[in-house]
Amino acid sequence: MRKILLFIVLLFAAISSAIAQKLTVESFKLASSDLTAQTQPRKDLNNRNCAVVKVQFVGELTNIEGNVIMPLVKCNNETWVYMPQNTRQMKVITKNYLPLMVTFADYDVEKLESNRTYVLTLLGNNQQQTQQSQTLTIRYTPSSATVLVDNKMVNGSNGVAKTTLPVGQHSYIVACNGYESEEGTVKLKASAPSNLQITLTKETTQQSTVAQPTVAQQPVMQTPVTNSDNISIPVKDGISIEMVRVEAGTFTMGATPEMKDPYDDEKPTHQVTLTNDYYIGKYEVTQALWQAVMGYNPSNFKGDNLPVEQVNWYDCQEFISKLNNITGKKFRLPSEAEWEYAARGGKKSRGYQYSGSSNLSDVAWYEDNSGSKTHAVGSKQANELGIYDMTGNVWEWCQDWYGKYSRSSQTNPTCTNNGFYRVSRGGCWGDAAWFCRSSYRYGRTSVYHYDFLGLRLVLSE
Repeated sequence: MRKILLFIVLLFAAISSAIAQKLTVESFKLASSDLTAQTQPRKDLNNRNCAVVKVQFVGELTNIEGNVIMPLVKCNNETWVYMPQNTRQMKVITKNYLPLMVTFADYDVEKLESNRTYVLTLLGNNQQQTQQSQTLTIRYTPSSATVLVDNKMVNGSNGVAKTTLPVGQHSYIVACNGYESEEGTVKLKASAPSNLQITLTKETTQQSTVAQPTVAQQPVMQTPVTNSDNISIPVKDGISIEMVRVEAGTFTMGATPEMKDPYDDEKPTHQVTLTNDYYIGKYEVTQALWQAVMGYNPSNFKGDNLPVEQVNWYDCQEFISKLNNITGKKFRLPSEAEWEYAARGGKKSRGYQYSGSSNLSDVAWYEDNSGSKTHAVGSKQANELGIYDMTGNVWEWCQDWYGKYSRSSQTNPTCTNNGFYRVSRGGCWGDAAWFCRSSYRYGRTSVYHYDFLGLRLVLSE
């Protein structure tokens, strides 16, 4: 009888142990090159863009509890979880394992940030850690194109990009400036590697919009109205562009001491010299100005004196080309260095964290005061140079490609390396304070557009 009882106890213990297997966190980290949160966004209850946590787990994940914006998205062995910014933890529920509470701060992520993608990798205590994988080769033309697989950049050479991935379905994007991008999905099988041949088609409409006007098309030069360091350039329909002169000078670019909690891409600080004066828009480009030039208004939040938004980098180039035809001027987007120098106040800088103040509410429409929408340009305080909204309201496109900083001193820098991301600056109506620092930078694909992204013009002397 004792032997039978002992057997039952041991059997019960074995069953309980099998049932009560535990999950462990192998890693939780920010996937800085993964653009899923931007390219496939979802709003939270306050109409702000969520963060995405990609939970990687070979097993049956049944639910995620916490501050989750449903539904969950299943993608092979990944579950995409949309969560509002500032979320600090989640509870993972699976079929064969005990529930697991994941506190992000335990893995050096204090809280989630809007528009960012994170990867949480989970393992069971008896789970196999190996997984079948296969090689994907993408041959592409032109050879200067950029390749993304599962929203991550794949380095290529001479028109060939190779990567090893888990067996299953994956997404890809091939893009190049001046060409129509191509995207799709490919299913990798364990039996053999997969090969794709991608030939991009030139963007004929884009070429025509950026072409210089012929002699017959050249407009009559319009005389700007000047007032010391400010100029006003008439466009059409009674609409003018107000611009502020920025005197050439030298400054320290990047994560200077007043920029609290900087990110790695704001480092290292480096000395930048701008040798030429330039004019920058006193205001962000308004919907009235865009409408006058382009004949349509793409914005979500409508209003003549609101900043134009939902424009991608190519849209901005087309707008500038048409504006130059009308005015006879050579407007352009600012370089990243020109933008930051102007935001800091140029030679009149007082060392503020934001553009014009260290009290964000004085100068910016952002998460805490915007009511989840844009506001009329110039309705907050200006910075030291008399420029408005360089912090908050809408992000602003720059001309540069997004790249890493160098410690070396630079003169008139512009990142011209052909990449996949263009720089945007300034933060927006839906962002937390740290996005609005004058040194904060963000890379977005050239085709990206949303209702928090606009532009500001620059004119060289």
